Amino acid sequence: MATLTNWAGNITFSTDRLHLPATVEQLSELVAASDRVRCLGTGHSFNRIADTTDTLISIRDLPPVIEVDPDRATVRVSGGVRYGELTAVIEQHGLALANLGSLPHISVAGACATGTHGSGDGNQVLAGSVTALTLVAADGQPRRLTRADPDFEGAVIGLGCLGVVTELTLELVPSFEIYQYVYDDLPLAALLDNFDEITAAAYSVSLFTRWQADRIDQVWLKSTRAREAGAALHGARPAEQARHPVPGQDAGFATQQLGVVGRWQQRLPHFRLEFTPSNGDELQSEYFVGRGHARAAIEVVQAIAAKLDPVLQVAEIRTVAADELWLSPCYRTDRVALHFTWIADHGKVEPVVAELEARLRQFEAVPHWAKLFGHQPAELASLHPRLTDFAALAARHDPQAKFGNDFTRRYGLTR
Repeated sequence: MATLTNWAGNITFSTDRLHLPATVEQLSELVAASDRVRCLGTGHSFNRIADTTDTLISIRDLPPVIEVDPDRATVRVSGGVRYGELTAVIEQHGLALANLGSLPHISVAGACATGTHGSGDGNQVLAGSVTALTLVAADGQPRRLTRADPDFEGAVIGLGCLGVVTELTLELVPSFEIYQYVYDDLPLAALLDNFDEITAAAYSVSLFTRWQADRIDQVWLKSTRAREAGAALHGARPAEQARHPVPGQDAGFATQQLGVVGRWQQRLPHFRLEFTPSNGDELQSEYFVGRGHARAAIEVVQAIAAKLDPVLQVAEIRTVAADELWLSPCYRTDRVALHFTWIADHGKVEPVVAELEARLRQFEAVPHWAKLFGHQPAELASLHPRLTDFAALAARHDPQAKFGNDFTRRYGLTR
């Protein structure tokens, strides 16, 4: 087959053989017969976390499963299903997921395994909704873990190190409506002085900026209640027409705004399922700082705006609630996520990322597992207090480190 790359095209995998089992039985046989295995989701990772020189597997061809249990308010879903496909079925039962990421195009298993998240003061990472999972282990046999298992909180954000996740059970909430509003030009001083009030202004809040002119370019409020027409937001103006997060891009790709009410799955993502939000011509980094460091961290980033400008497409600021998942960037800590979408030029982006990380180091900023970062292994271990426990868990589930690769070995996740 043609050279195999991730979605962004910045990673060329170390194998050109992608296996697409059509049944769980075929998957089990393939895993059992392989020396090294990694599973590829929708390819939205920006580093070599999914890379392997041996058996690269995608579960996208496994029979799709979406089974809603209204009595238990849960859904059983196959790992390769995309969120946009899942949410439509859940909504038919009058139920919802508590939160969604910005893209509905990503697979459920891949998003949960890497700590992907949305926004909202009370909303955890997407993996926080997992109540059970089934994986194909190193011996090819299925194993099911639930919240009652002592290994469960270590396994949910498992980075592919414990096996190939084929199914997950997610907890649901009653369906709800969202009104989406966008505000332009929030003064940076107003954000710094009123950060908690602004992020609490809606169910989910996202702040988009290019770190220029001492302002936040756009504030996206995803609210469960209608706002008064023309209501101001600490000096920001209600947008008069729909916006795209990236300046100059087609707003038609974005979910509907201007206060037009819609169901949760139609508003919580930033982008519509029926459109590809970009062609992948980008790189991404993201860092999580403790909520108490929000103001200082924002000021530090703003201070190097001139260095960011040549390589930055857009940045996003979101809030994420604490959880108990071992490898979560929000393990037992409410966080503020600082996300950066860069141009697709690694040579120009790398030194900017290095300086950004140096500036954020004082806040013990935790990098997103699936995006670009330059942390040394010891530093990353210091940011994840359960990393050693996770490595021991991975060794128990996979003594030969069949699911390891250079990335997981470098950071002490597997042997």
